[in-house]
Amino acid sequence: MNTAIEEFAQQIIKKYEGHQCLLPLKDESRKFIDKFLKLAFPQYSEKSFSKVEEITSSTVLLMYDLKKLLESVIDEKELVNSITNDFSFTLPAIIRSLDMDAEAIYKGDPAARSTDEVVLAYPGFYAITIYRIAHELFLLGVPVIPRILSEYAHEKTGIDIHPGAGIGERFCIDHGTGIVIGETTTIGNDVKIYQGVTLGALSVDKSFASIKRHPTIENNVVIYAQAVILGGNTVIGEKSVIGGNAWITESVPANSVVYHKSEVRLKQNGHSEPYLDFVI
Repeated sequence: MNTAIEEFAQQIIKKYEGHQCLLPLKDESRKFIDKFLKLAFPQYSEKSFSKVEEITSSTVLLMYDLKKLLESVIDEKELVNSITNDFSFTLPAIIRSLDMDAEAIYKGDPAARSTDEVVLAYPGFYAITIYRIAHELFLLGVPVIPRILSEYAHEKTGIDIHPGAGIGERFCIDHGTGIVIGETTTIGNDVKIYQGVTLGALSVDKSFASIKRHPTIENNVVIYAQAVILGGNTVIGEKSVIGGNAWITESVPANSVVYHKSEVRLKQNGHSEPYLDFVI
C-alpha cells in the first residue's frame, strides 16, 4: 500500500477516536430555524392556524426537535430536559423582541413597504431572528449549536453576529452585508447599523477570551456603512452618529457626531506624494 496513504489513515483515525459525527447537527439546526419561522410568522407559514391549541401542539413538537438537537451535544438527560424547558420560557420574549425589530426596520427604511416585506425579504431581520434564538441557547450554556445557528445566518445573509453579543430592543440592520458583531459586544435599544460595520476587538490574543473585548453601543446610536469600532473599553455614547468609514478605538461621549474626512489631493508635476505611491 502507498505509505503516504497509510500515514494519512493513521492520522485521521486518531481524529475519530473519542469524537462523534456532528455533520447532521448542521442540517437539523437549520431545520429547527425553518420550523420556528414557519410557526412564529404567518408570512413564512405553509398553512393558516385558526386555534391556539394548534399552535400549542406545534410548539410542543418544536421543543421536541430542540431536545433531539441538544441530545446530540449534551449527554446528561436531565440537563437536556432542563435546558429545553428553560428555553421554552424565553419564547414569548423572543417573539416580542422580533416583532419590535421588524417594526423598527420598517420605520427606519423608507424603501420598506410593510412589515410583511421586512419579515420575508430583509436579510437583516432574518439574521436578527436567528441571533435572538441562538443568544438564548448561548445563555443557557448550550455548546456548538448557537454557533452553528449564527454561522447559518452568516452564510445566508453575510451578517455575522456572535450569539454571545447582548443586543437590546428595536434593533435595526439596514442592508447588512458584511456586518460583524463580536461576542462581548453590548448594544442598547433603538440602535441602527448599516452594511459593513465591524464591532470588534483590538486584539485576537487567546488570553483575552474571558474578558470584554468588544465595544459598547448605547441607546439611539446610528452607525453608518463600513465604520469600524474596536475594543472592550470603547463606549459609543447614546444618541451619537458614527459616519461611514470611521475608525474608532476610544470612547465617544453622548450626542457626538464622528465622521471620516476625505481629502482630494492633486498630483504635482505628474507625481504623487510619496505616501500615496502604493505598490500592490
